[in-house]
Amino acid sequence: MALTQRTLLSVVVAVVASCNVAAHAQDKSIVVASTTSTEQSGLFNHILPEFTKNTGINARVVAVGTGQALDIGRRGDADVVFVHDRAAEDKFIAEGFGVDRRDVMYNDFVLIGPKSDPAKIAGGKAITAALAKIADAKAPFVSRGDKSGTHAAELRYFKAAGVDPTQSKGSWYRETGSGMGPALNTASSMSAYILADRGTWLSFKNRGDLGIVVEGDRKLFNAYGVILVNPAKHGHVRKAEALAFMDWLV
Repeated sequence: MALTQRTLLSVVVAVVASCNVAAHAQDKSIVVASTTSTEQSGLFNHILPEFTKNTGINARVVAVGTGQALDIGRRGDADVVFVHDRAAEDKFIAEGFGVDRRDVMYNDFVLIGPKSDPAKIAGGKAITAALAKIADAKAPFVSRGDKSGTHAAELRYFKAAGVDPTQSKGSWYRETGSGMGPALNTASSMSAYILADRGTWLSFKNRGDLGIVVEGDRKLFNAYGVILVNPAKHGHVRKAEALAFMDWLV
């Protein structure tokens, strides 16, 4: 009887193990930590169904700011990061958290503002001059304030203009701590200036009296990269599926 029980237990263990292996083999999925601007532009809704159709791999997107997306990668909670802050990306790789960065696409930033244009900057092309005038006029400006790629770019442009807007928090400079869409909603309700990526702006519906006031400066170039989270740092990273996603993108 004891022999029969041991035999039965061995069979059960073998069946459960084989089921787990089969389930893991069927679960072809990856986690992509990406930016809110990429998601809110509608890009993922357009391309991910095709990716799954072509490869059988499901991609689940976690949309946050670039800084948060890279932190997710550092923790090993994603297989791929898809972001747009080259300095932060290079640091992520130098720290050993990412490998095999690839250029994917680019768009540009645009400075959005109200039709009343209190800083008198509409039609200009120099982003630093425009931001300096906004600061001089103390015209309302909405910042994402979320350590995203867009937020990092905004702070770089202000610094180049000789302005530290964080010294004016709560007056003309308002941080939302939110993604691109909610920040644009805030700017619309306040008739304020805001830096946005063109893709999200084009898909944004609640514009109110906002429009593009500055565009075309070469400094506004906005490149996106995709990086594999280092499997040597996090052994559970689904390297094959992640590389299939990266290959498909580029």
